[in-house]
Amino acid sequence: MLHALAAVLLTAIPDAGPPQNRSGDFNAMLDAYWEEYLPLHPIQATAIGDSRYNDRFYNDLTPQARAQMHAFHTRWLARLLAFPREALAGQDRLSFDTLSWVLQVTLEGERFPDHLLPCSQYSCGALDFAQLGSGESLQPFKTVKDYEDFLKRGDGFVGWMDQAVVNMREGIQKGVVQPKQVMQKLVPELDQLCVTEPEQSVFWGAIKVMPADIKAPERARMTAAYRRAIGQRWLPALRRLRDFVRDEYVPSCRATSGYGQLPDGRAWYAWAIKASTTTQMEPEVIHQLGQAEVARIRQDMDAVRRQVGFKGDLHAFFKHLEDDPAFYFTKPEDLLAGHVALQAKVEALLPKAFDLFPKTPLVVKAVEPFRAQSASGAEYQVGSADGSRPGTFYVNTFNLKAQPKFGMETLFLHEASPGHHFQFSLARELESLPKFRRFSVYSAYAEGWALYTESLGKELGLYTDPYAWFGHLADGQLRAMRLVVDTGLHAKGWSREQSIAFMRDNSSMADSDIVAEVERYMVWPGQALSYKLGQFAIRELRTQAEKELGPRFNLKAFHRQVLIDGPLPLDVLKTKIRAWIASEKARPDAG
Repeated sequence: MLHALAAVLLTAIPDAGPPQNRSGDFNAMLDAYWEEYLPLHPIQATAIGDSRYNDRFYNDLTPQARAQMHAFHTRWLARLLAFPREALAGQDRLSFDTLSWVLQVTLEGERFPDHLLPCSQYSCGALDFAQLGSGESLQPFKTVKDYEDFLKRGDGFVGWMDQAVVNMREGIQKGVVQPKQVMQKLVPELDQLCVTEPEQSVFWGAIKVMPADIKAPERARMTAAYRRAIGQRWLPALRRLRDFVRDEYVPSCRATSGYGQLPDGRAWYAWAIKASTTTQMEPEVIHQLGQAEVARIRQDMDAVRRQVGFKGDLHAFFKHLEDDPAFYFTKPEDLLAGHVALQAKVEALLPKAFDLFPKTPLVVKAVEPFRAQSASGAEYQVGSADGSRPGTFYVNTFNLKAQPKFGMETLFLHEASPGHHFQFSLARELESLPKFRRFSVYSAYAEGWALYTESLGKELGLYTDPYAWFGHLADGQLRAMRLVVDTGLHAKGWSREQSIAFMRDNSSMADSDIVAEVERYMVWPGQALSYKLGQFAIRELRTQAEKELGPRFNLKAFHRQVLIDGPLPLDVLKTKIRAWIASEKARPDAG
């Protein structure tokens, strides 16, 4: 259908020129696409170090904005399809395939009213904006202009929150609402932001970090302006949102847990699987795959139990790992220090498997207190393209019992190096690639790569302690359980309680972590599938390369090929790696 629509629109587009000019014209078009894309995604522009839109907060919830985005995607798909794919080669063909996939899937997703679900306990513009304005995140606060930019951005933030209330009221009328059990968790998060005085606000953090070289008159002017903005605009908007969620929205939320119970919910979930995993897999196939993987990993975990001489059964071993204080830090600062020390250890081992390293530095920080209760155990925030902001590995110190020592090695490999830090930083440093490829994210590639890197631990010289190996298995089990629980919730009618019970039965995870995980899947369907399905795809490609190349196979070269062209949808990555395998087989000097 989308190709047919694009064909109609092509009549208004001039011919791209003679063949010899096609590559230049094609890349000029990709540059133009990105230049039009960024003003519609100004926070992303800030994140990649493009400061031109630091004063904007695009309110994507309004009918006007959604119409603008539809027109944008439709027009650019038409322009893209004006270039015959067969006339393109190499990187141009990768770019064509990638952008075609993005635009078509995005347009397909417009059928589903996600604008009626703008807030959850896991993701809400109010929480994102608070982090942005804290003085410790993406938004720069180094010059007077930086401070003025954020004041203007705040006006868009207020508009977004008020529109979120309008949209959620419409969602109540149409039966498109979040589960009650998770939205109750958002209220205390918003409560923390709804302080009484500007100086108590998280936004005052920007004033606290104001550089000393800003002169006294400007310092006083900015301080007064922030006090007014926080007290008269931002805090009142936060209170309006909090009061609405608490008093009107939560009582109207649904008792069910999955998207399958929403209007058009099964189709919505099928699209979410496609968008997150870049595959066409059916929920039932994924569910059965997950069940088999959970059973396999349970056997491996039981082997560790026997290896360390534990006398009870596997559930007793899980309880032992949860209760024994020797497996946990007692101070948040010790957990952070442990990851800093682990960073030095891992980075010294990486040359065993890699010959390509990011220039962007990596730092370890604690998750901010205002969002720690509902945040995941750890996360990665990519640095800026110009190197002025490092990549950040955030560790959640809210519940130290959810951060066992035996899980640290596998967690660091995934979130930091060579996981997310390598893939995102290297992509941004590839200046020869079109910008939309350097700065895009595809969940199955991103999470699949990060999970694949966890499996490299033994090859690198980690997981030498059986408990550390158990930590690796435990994280793998989490991702396997996601295949079961996500499809269970959204395609098979599982409840929140049923999902929690399944994860308790099959893992050593802390209860707080299990609940946070299940509630995350409830409001973010499909994304949790991308980890294992992406890992399976990359591992399958490596196995194919090892089999077909035999002694010619080079692990460093394989990793370079997976990383060197930036993020790709899985189908595009598979085509690219298989072509590389064929070219390696054909090289007369290979080996």
